Amino acid sequence: MRISGSDVACGTHATEQDKVVAEAHRRGWSEGYESGSESSASFSKSRIERLEQRVKELEEQLDSTRRVYEVNGCQVVEVGGYGYRWRGSDPLEVGDRVLLPENYVSRLKNGPGPTVGVVNKLGTTYRGSLSDIVGRAPATGEAS
Repeated sequence: MRISGSDVACGTHATEQDKVVAEAHRRGWSEGYESGSESSASFSKSRIERLEQRVKELEEQLDSTRRVYEVNGCQVVEVGGYGYRWRGSDPLEVGDRVLLPENYVSRLKNGPGPTVGVVNKLGTTYRGSLSDIVGRAPATGEAS
């Protein structure tokens, strides 16, 4: 008796034992293939996670070397991913609500006038001209 792949060479003359051996071979091959696929997927997932963590660390290193906290004596912060200059006397902190100047996009989205934003980072890596924050926004629930 010969097993070719996971089939018995001659199904017509195969004994019950031949069929059991062929089925065991098929099951073993299938389980081995599945196990190998799972192992490969697990390895790939772990490698991707390590690479993503490394990219994050390198981005943080680059950010810390390029981030500026003051421009011409004014504090610089990020609100919604954009850099702004704060000319106020009391420094802003992460989480402070501020009034941002109207721009083309804010006018379309929110109508005319300043827009409320929240400081999400101190400093910025942006190197272009910065808009000035209009002022501090009233705390939630306070009347303007």
